[in-house]
Amino acid sequence: SDISTDSMLSEKIITTERSIENIGPINMAVRDEYDSENERLLFLENQYDDLVKATTDLKITIKKLDSKAKEKFEQTFSVIKENFKKTFIDFFDGGEADIRIVDEKEPLNSDIEIYASPPGKTPKTIRMLSGGEKALTAIALLFAIYLVKPSPFCVLDEVDAPLDDKNIG
Repeated sequence: SDISTDSMLSEKIITTERSIENIGPINMAVRDEYDSENERLLFLENQYDDLVKATTDLKITIKKLDSKAKEKFEQTFSVIKENFKKTFIDFFDGGEADIRIVDEKEPLNSDIEIYASPPGKTPKTIRMLSGGEKALTAIALLFAIYLVKPSPFCVLDEVDAPLDDKNIG
């Protein structure tokens, strides 16, 4: 029985030695590699956390800026609207004009619609006006913008080109 136990033990030792050989040599530097990789991981995690925080802060700042820009735009637009009604009447000796934001829910990204009706005309769109009437309407709108203090920057190059003698008067 001692021989069979010795034999089984010998077999177990041989099997274990083969298993160790199959594993290969032991890397004694594995601890240093682990520490180095762990340090890199912690560095990258900190950078990631910083980026997430910066992204959140930027989104909050953008929301605040959008809100403030929307508020300022709506205030300025309201003043320009009233100015435009007056300057248009001055330029045409009557008539009526208006501007409006097409999408009031998104005023900063919305188109602006211009309505202009010189005395004696009832155009459905601004495209139905003559070249001179369009130019005077544009100039009336330009003046309406410039009456706002501080004035927003605006350039209408060659806006007076289609004016004829009748419109200049």
